[in-house]
Amino acid sequence: MNLNLGYIKIKNIQFADECKLQDGTLFVSKQCLESIILADENFESVSFDIAQPGDSVRITPVKDVIEPRCKVDGGGDIFPGVVSKVATVGSGTTHVLKGMAVVTTGSIVGFQEGIIDMSGLGAEYTPFSKTINLCIDFKPKKGIKPHAYEESLRKAGLKVAYELGKLGKNVKPDEVKSYEYLPMMQSAKKYPDLPRVGYVQMLQSQGLLHDTYVYGVDMKQSLSTIISPTEIFDGAIISGNCVSACDKNTTYHHQNNPVIEDLFNEHGKTLNFCAMIITNENVFLADKQRSSDWTAKMVEHLDLDGVIISQEGFGNPDTDLIMNCKKVEAVGTKTVIITDEYAGREGTSQSLADADPSADAVVTGGNANQLITLPKLNKIIGTLDYTDKIAGGFKGSLNKKNGTITVEIQAIIGATNELGFNKLSAR
Repeated sequence: MNLNLGYIKIKNIQFADECKLQDGTLFVSKQCLESIILADENFESVSFDIAQPGDSVRITPVKDVIEPRCKVDGGGDIFPGVVSKVATVGSGTTHVLKGMAVVTTGSIVGFQEGIIDMSGLGAEYTPFSKTINLCIDFKPKKGIKPHAYEESLRKAGLKVAYELGKLGKNVKPDEVKSYEYLPMMQSAKKYPDLPRVGYVQMLQSQGLLHDTYVYGVDMKQSLSTIISPTEIFDGAIISGNCVSACDKNTTYHHQNNPVIEDLFNEHGKTLNFCAMIITNENVFLADKQRSSDWTAKMVEHLDLDGVIISQEGFGNPDTDLIMNCKKVEAVGTKTVIITDEYAGREGTSQSLADADPSADAVVTGGNANQLITLPKLNKIIGTLDYTDKIAGGFKGSLNKKNGTITVEIQAIIGATNELGFNKLSAR
């Protein structure tokens, strides 16, 4: 597959009477987007706000972050199987509204949703303090079940990003990047002297608001399978989970996966990026055994020299990570794993819930239990009602006298992201 990504730099977002994109400014009609969202009867109301980098603004609790994109040519459409028809994506040309994001917030769905601060100490821990954020604050109708609210909220954010992305279809990009991903045998012939490297991406799929969707299908219903990394740029994988905010892969993270980006940057130079496997993280041991067996079998059949394995979440998924690592190493393929740590606030506890000597090449996204105090900010988008309940928070986290919030950094969206989409690590 060959995919061209055309980046249209968004310099500003303004509310207007109609949605349009002009000279780097995205004009947004609240009425237009409201009509799209409120077509879903599960919402009582919705409101919109804009958060700029450096603003004294706190967004919480955050459900998802999405980057608007649109297909210009090639097969399929953005977010296939969810807001567009099911057709294979990942080829042709896609335009990207770069420098902005759609952020969904409102009443809490699961206790592991988190915080984005646009300035202050908290802004240093999240990449989304650097994007211009169109924030959507949802109010669900009373009595709605959490799983139904989650589905409606998830799809509403994607629909908005889809509609905004289409505004860039006929706009000339500021930059174009091209990606070539060949079938395995063709790639091996083209680069016979380079090591064959693959990427195994583990997707959160534990159910109970901990799911990830591939072409609209819940990943826990699937076995390990092969996918083109260019498909992921077109929104083939979307977030639907409420794992701890620090290591949650939002839809934006999937769309901009830095592991894929770095492998493409080295492709044809130092390595042959010739395979990508996605696998799930289920709850029961039998499911973990089945999926890790399939992952190792596929790596062996593809005759890979090395693979990178990235995790999502912590605790229970640590077992999936180590099982994948151990079994892939056992078939003769070298591994590097990417994870984060829950090593206690002092950093002295065991970092992972599982371990094995074969996991001897590890990249960490930092310690999620690190405690920080966030300053009071002038404006709240969403609500502070759940500050003491979210993962990383505790009774008394919100200081009602001075407005500060003391939490573990696991409460911050993307703080210890296990795709490396952050600034923390360790040696």
